[in-house]
Amino acid sequence: MDRSTRLHIVGKITYYVGWIALLLGGLMQMNIAKAFFMSMGVSKRNLFEVSVMCFIICVASEVRAFTTVEEKELAPVVRRQAAA
Repeated sequence: MDRSTRLHIVGKITYYVGWIALLLGGLMQMNIAKAFFMSMGVSKRNLFEVSVMCFIICVASEVRAFTTVEEKELAPVVRRQAAA
């Protein structure tokens, strides 16, 4: 498994974890399962912060994976120019 594949996997996992955190925060906002989350010591702000953090990690991973793919595509062109 190469680096870009791992970055895509990290991006997908954090994307879905972010959506799950947002959905749980929405349930807590609508007072559904509020007692459950409060018993665990999780607040709406904590769920929001987790979702934002996951989305930021997701974007960073996808951007890094995209630049890694571009670097692989550019490498032979750079090698040819250096040889000339």
